[in-house]
Amino acid sequence: MKLSVKEKASYGLGAVGKDMVYALSATYVLYYYNDLLHINPLAMGAILLFARVFDAFNDPIMGVIVAKTRTRWGKFRPWLMIGTLLNSVFLILMFAVPANFSGSSLVAYAAVMYIMWGVTYTMMDIPYWSMVPAFTEPGKDRENVSALARSCAGVGSALIQIFSMMIVYALGAIGLDTASVASSVVEVNGFKYLAIIVAVLFIAFITITCVNIKETSTVEMQTASVGDMFRALIQNDQAMTVVIAIVLVNTAFYVTSNLVIYFFKYDFGGADWYQNYTLFNMFGGGMQIISMMVFFPLLRKFFAATRLFKVALGSSMCGYLVLLAIASLTKMSNVYILFVPGFFIFMANGVLTVLTTIFLANTVDYGELKNGRRDESVIFSMQTFVVKLASGVAAMIATICLQIFSISSENVEESTATIAHSSAVGLRMTMTILPIIGLVIAFAVYSRHYKLTESRIQEISSELKARKG
Repeated sequence: MKLSVKEKASYGLGAVGKDMVYALSATYVLYYYNDLLHINPLAMGAILLFARVFDAFNDPIMGVIVAKTRTRWGKFRPWLMIGTLLNSVFLILMFAVPANFSGSSLVAYAAVMYIMWGVTYTMMDIPYWSMVPAFTEPGKDRENVSALARSCAGVGSALIQIFSMMIVYALGAIGLDTASVASSVVEVNGFKYLAIIVAVLFIAFITITCVNIKETSTVEMQTASVGDMFRALIQNDQAMTVVIAIVLVNTAFYVTSNLVIYFFKYDFGGADWYQNYTLFNMFGGGMQIISMMVFFPLLRKFFAATRLFKVALGSSMCGYLVLLAIASLTKMSNVYILFVPGFFIFMANGVLTVLTTIFLANTVDYGELKNGRRDESVIFSMQTFVVKLASGVAAMIATICLQIFSISSENVEESTATIAHSSAVGLRMTMTILPIIGLVIAFAVYSRHYKLTESRIQEISSELKARKG
C-alpha cells in the first residue's frame, strides 16, 4: 500500500527538525564557545575532533542496539523518540552555559555537553534513516520517500544558516540593557533562546513523525562494524579511492564553513556583519540545493560522471582563488561581490555531494565482481563515518588557525571592530589556500586511481549478470 501525503509529510518534517539541530551544532558550537565564551581554540578543537571521531565509532554500536530492539511500537520509533528528547535537552544545555563557569570547569562542561549531544543525536539519527524499509514498499515509493527526506533535511539546515544570527540578535536583547553590555553578551543570551526554539520544534516534528508513521513490516537491519568498514576498504581499491576523495573534499569545505562566521565578523566587518553573513548563507544554501536538483542533471548531459567530478573540483578551486583575490585586493564594501566565488564553491559542493554517492554505489558492484560479495551496507555506512571524520579534522584545523592568528573577540581593535591585518591575512589564507591544497590532492588521487568509467561500469554489470546466469 502506497504512503499517503500525510505520512510522507510527517516523515519529511522529522528530517527538517533533526537537521535544524545538527546544523545549529555544526555551524555555531565552535563560535559560541571560542569567540563568545573565550575557551582556548586548541582545547575546543580537541573536543570537537575527539567527539566526532568517537561519534563515528559509536554509529555501528547504535545500529546493533536498534537491530536487537523489540517493542509493541516497533524497533525504530522508541529510539527515535527517546533520542530526540535527550538530544533536545543536551542541545539547550550546550548553549546555556551557567554564568559561574570559567577556565577548566568551562572546558569540562563543553566537552561533556558536546559529546553527550553527539551520542544522543546518533541515538535518533540511526533509527530515523534505518526505518524507511519498515513503512515503505520496495521501488519508487521507497526511493521517493528517501529523496523527500534528504530534501527536507536540506531545508532544515538552510533555515538555520539563514535565520540563526537574526534570531540571536533579536532575542538576545531580552532582559538586557543593550546600551551597557557587550554584543557578545547579547549573542550568548540569544543562542540560549535559539536553542530552546529549535529543540521545541525538533520534538514537535519528530512527534508528528512517530505518531503518523507505522512500522508495517519487520526489517532485519544490516549493521557494519568499524572492522567491517576497514576490511571492505582494504579489499576494494576503488572504494578506498572514493573514501579518500570524500575525506579531502569534505575537509576542505568544512574548514571554510567553520571560519566563515569569523571572516564576516572580523574581516568583512561592520555593525551589521551578521546581516551580510545571513545574505551570503542564504545565497550559498540556495545555490547548493539548485546545484543538486538542476545543475547536476543539466551538466550530466554534457559530461561523463568521471569528467564532471574533475570539472567540479576545478570550479571549487577557482572559487577559492577568486575569494582570496577579492578579500586581498578590494575593500569588500558590498557583500554581493562575494556571491561570485560563492557561486563556484557552492555549486561545486552540490555536484560533488551527488557524485560521491554515485561513485560509492559503483564501488559496490566493483567489489562484488572482485571479491564475490556485495558489501552494500558496509560501503554506505562508511560514507557517514568518513564525513564525521572530515568534520572533526576540519574543526581542528580551524581552531589551529584561530590560535595562531589570535582571532577572537578579545583581540579586536575597538576603533574598527576588526582584527589586526596580519590576523585577517592568516584567516583568508586558511579559508582558501588550505582547501585548495586539499582539493588538488583529491584531484590527483582521483585521477590516478579511480578507474570506474561509465563503460567499465557497464562491463561490470554485464559480467555480474552473466555470473548469476
